[in-house]
Amino acid sequence: MMLKSVFRAATIFAVAFAAISCSAPTKEETAEKELKEIMEKNQAVGLAVVTVKDGEVIYNKSLGYKDLENKIALGDSDIFRIASISKSFTATAIMQLVEQGKLSLDADVSDLVGFKVRNPKYPETPITVKMLLSHTSSMNDANGYFTINKINPDSSKTWETAWNAYEPGTNYEYCNLGFNTLGTILERISGERFDKYIVNHILNPLGIYGGYEVLSLDSTKFVKLYSYNEADSSFTHSPAAYSTREDEIKNYVFGHSTPVFSPTGGLKVSALDLAKAMMMHMGNGTLNGVKIIDSTSSAMMQSKVAEKTDEGDSYGFAIRISDQLLDNHTMIGHTGSAYGVFTSMFWDKDKKFGFIVMTNGCNERTDNNFMAIHREVDACLYKNFIQE
Repeated sequence: MMLKSVFRAATIFAVAFAAISCSAPTKEETAEKELKEIMEKNQAVGLAVVTVKDGEVIYNKSLGYKDLENKIALGDSDIFRIASISKSFTATAIMQLVEQGKLSLDADVSDLVGFKVRNPKYPETPITVKMLLSHTSSMNDANGYFTINKINPDSSKTWETAWNAYEPGTNYEYCNLGFNTLGTILERISGERFDKYIVNHILNPLGIYGGYEVLSLDSTKFVKLYSYNEADSSFTHSPAAYSTREDEIKNYVFGHSTPVFSPTGGLKVSALDLAKAMMMHMGNGTLNGVKIIDSTSSAMMQSKVAEKTDEGDSYGFAIRISDQLLDNHTMIGHTGSAYGVFTSMFWDKDKKFGFIVMTNGCNERTDNNFMAIHREVDACLYKNFIQE
């Protein structure tokens, strides 16, 4: 009788334990639940995330909408305009030319763009390629950045205001015009149109679908971008993000019209494909045996040049080095924002993990010099997939 009672109790316990075990959520389920809560908190339209560990994608998820008006769900292969993360592709391409001996980081930009480029307050100080890569040229965006004529004394009456008061190479100011200038240099030195160079020498070798020229891409994959209106918590579609710029391309002047493609922020790729570029950087310039840049160039890109940025971080060549994104970790990468999109690509080089986070519209709360949604999503992904 006692044995039967013991057996019955053991059976009940086993069944109960099995039920509990079966009902326990997986880390993927927990992460998805938390990501949805983060989206609601930040009023995100859509969210695409990727987690990488030891050179492999270990988790990715697309949530919310690519098209808010028509309630079309965001998919893994859908393409975002990634904004300023594009700068890392421009910098990578420049380093390829440096490796080939076609370009020097110390080259005077005046010798590369066809007109004199100088800060009028320091006319004897050359503006170098390295300065443009690290935002230390003393150039600014006060006059805009959609044409390099903004710094050409022969083309602009206000060119002097495109320069800051400090000597080139001595301070930092984030500058989109500098990267559009680098795109122009890339085009003139390589002999290939900027957008085609990036596709041929970086995207295709890495197996990335994307590009800069809108008409060369499948428009059904474009993720609509939405600017947030704080007054009434509404969103406004930003169709200019995917403007075809047909007339400008038709009248393109090689080695001058390059900003049409926005080397500073015009690349369109999916979150999963952007993770391939991140893994290449994490792999010292190589992914799956495909070398994009050598390890020396990779190390230079990821090393501090500007010790103190506007956000209190350090900056290399189109790479931000920050202790502010993920608690107790130094993360390396870049963010992007334009037309309502907010993108983030950051990795921990020593611990070999990284995150891609993209949203096509959200409220614009910030936290610790980052978008709040980026910090919260990275913390969620770290807790669920990386933390031991």
